[in-house]
Amino acid sequence: MRKVLAVGRKEMRQILRDRRTLLILLFVPAFFLLLYGYALNFDIRHIPLAVDDRDKSSDSRELVAAFVNSGYFDLVAGVGSPSEIERLMDLNRVRAALVIPEGLSRDLRSGRDVSVQVLVDGDNANTATTVLGYSSAIVRTVSRQLRIERGGRVAPPRVLLEPRIWYNPELRSTLFLVPGLIAYICMITAVVSTALSIVREKERGTMEQVQMAPLGTMSYVVGKTVPYFVVSLASAVVIVVVSMALFGLPMRGSWGMLLLALSLFIVGALATGLWISTIADTQQTAFQLALLSSFLPTLMLSGFIFPISSMPAAIRAVTYVVPARYFLVALRGIVLKGAPPSTYSFALSMLVVYAVGMLSLAAFRLSRQRTA
Repeated sequence: MRKVLAVGRKEMRQILRDRRTLLILLFVPAFFLLLYGYALNFDIRHIPLAVDDRDKSSDSRELVAAFVNSGYFDLVAGVGSPSEIERLMDLNRVRAALVIPEGLSRDLRSGRDVSVQVLVDGDNANTATTVLGYSSAIVRTVSRQLRIERGGRVAPPRVLLEPRIWYNPELRSTLFLVPGLIAYICMITAVVSTALSIVREKERGTMEQVQMAPLGTMSYVVGKTVPYFVVSLASAVVIVVVSMALFGLPMRGSWGMLLLALSLFIVGALATGLWISTIADTQQTAFQLALLSSFLPTLMLSGFIFPISSMPAAIRAVTYVVPARYFLVALRGIVLKGAPPSTYSFALSMLVVYAVGMLSLAAFRLSRQRTA
């Protein structure tokens, strides 16, 4: 028992002496508990909705109000043509569009059935399925509420829903999961590989030789990044090709734009790994930090599984620094939608900002270590 206590005291002193380990043991679990406790929300709300009201009657406005007041949909645009709906969906500004036909009020008051159309962006199969369920329930409720007097009796006119799924009409979950998995695999492998590279040199004692060499810091960073970039890009292309062959992933856009998006994303991930390697002193610590900075954010805060719009405002603010968020917008726009580059140019520009920022931060940290 005395030996156990002695080992326990020694280990406790070691933990208290190692502030980084203490931070990981105490702060990180509490941080992720709060962060993902709020982010893990399967209730999809605040779905951006566009409305094409061709009837412009009190009944059509009542139907639109039913969608908005449900708490699931946010009316973000009124449109007048299918081309406007397509443009808004390509820009990811709307996830669904309600099309109300002309003569809806007249047909309802005549006791005839009326069909309204809901167009749903199907690039995210889980969200699309949920949107269809919400829409059907709302239309059924409105149909029950509408009552007219006909022939001395109360007859409920029926409002029928005609859903249309764009970009993924079969609602195949594969087309939703595969782009997210591409981002997930690329981020994990790139960050971990470079995070371990410089730390490995520290442990072997070769880092001192590098610091004494007449080599600029940015040159050293770029030299360390290029080999991993080539390997990671080749691996990413193989993943995309295999996904097309095995899972039927379409390619509706440009291969050139796809390679550009992959390159920007991979450079940012490699730079993140280099920055981590300047903080960690051992490969074990570097590996843990790499997983914490890439695994959970890419999986849960990128829109891969959980819709960002359903997260609280504080969590949504955190997602703006997750590069996979922007990569998924560009990737789905290219392979699933075949959208023009202007619709995801902002996502690409944010990937550029992230890559440049992380490369600069890694170079700054390395230059400080070399002059220390």
